[in-house]
Amino acid sequence: MLVERSLHPKYLSNAYLVADEEGGAAFYVDSGAPLEPLQAAAEKWQVEPQAVLRTHSHADHVEHEGELGLPVKTDAVKIGALRVEALSTPGHSDDMVAFVVNGEAVFTGDTLFKDSVGGGNFEQVRQSVMNVLMRLPPQTRVLPGHTDETTIGREWEQNPFVRVWRGVELEGTDSVRVAGEDATLIVWSPDYDGGGKAWVRFDDGRDAIVGGSRVERT
Repeated sequence: MLVERSLHPKYLSNAYLVADEEGGAAFYVDSGAPLEPLQAAAEKWQVEPQAVLRTHSHADHVEHEGELGLPVKTDAVKIGALRVEALSTPGHSDDMVAFVVNGEAVFTGDTLFKDSVGGGNFEQVRQSVMNVLMRLPPQTRVLPGHTDETTIGREWEQNPFVRVWRGVELEGTDSVRVAGEDATLIVWSPDYDGGGKAWVRFDDGRDAIVGGSRVERT
């Protein structure tokens, strides 16, 4: 399986071209990054993409979708020798889908990143990460919606959110403020934009995953 990635210089969102082999079948995954590197790869590999797989409909992942003029897929599909399984992974958005290709790689959109997870509905994100994605084989390549590739096995062992959800790392106890509300910092992790990502628990018991820039340490 061949994979080429393009990265948006501002949003740091990824778009991908996937092909079974040179001269074979191909498709895009998301379209929020510049298309030129992907189109150059398609020409080099002598492939004609047949569809675009959409992980979710946020603007930074669909920016160039109309330019492609291809069918948009959000469910299981077979294109040439590429077998795609669609996994519902809501949380960051209601329509979030992860695509497992040939059992080798999973395109996780904004649900799972290297060292981090997506913000959104806390319980849905947790369920999507732990009960769906973390059940994939550890060697599975993770190609996220933003920045760096990783693997399921690496995130199982090193992702700060996953480690606490597994119970192998204790919850944090530092006091913080988020948007003027008192909270406890449960997890702090790196994030793809360099600003950090936090799991906080407000004093009324609500859990939330928020960008690090929103967290004021007290």
